[in-house]
Amino acid sequence: MRVCPTESQEQKALFDWWRVYARNTPLLMLHIPNGGARNAITGARLKAEGVVAGVPDIFLAASRQGFHGLYIELKRRQGGRVSEAQERVIARLREAGYRVEVCKGWCEARAVIENYLTGALPRASGDGA
Repeated sequence: MRVCPTESQEQKALFDWWRVYARNTPLLMLHIPNGGARNAITGARLKAEGVVAGVPDIFLAASRQGFHGLYIELKRRQGGRVSEAQERVIARLREAGYRVEVCKGWCEARAVIENYLTGALPRASGDGA
């Protein structure tokens, strides 16, 4: 039986791919560490500092295809759902001119990134790489 990778494992795999894919470019893609368990004091401090619930996990700072940049909310290949806070933030980001995609697994996220940067159609799912 194959175990479904965790969201953290999926994200690590995506950034492992990204470091190779973008190594000779000035492009910047980053993780927004907005989630995770925190105590009440830390949560209140972060909220006061501007942390907003529902912000997508990943941001690619590159304007393409008429968008200001690309946000990706990465979920596990199986399970995981978009929260109400995420739905609200995603709608606001789209209204502000950003492309926002919810991706199941790193391969789907990779296809979205490649499409965003090159305009090429995504590869068939399950291509393994």
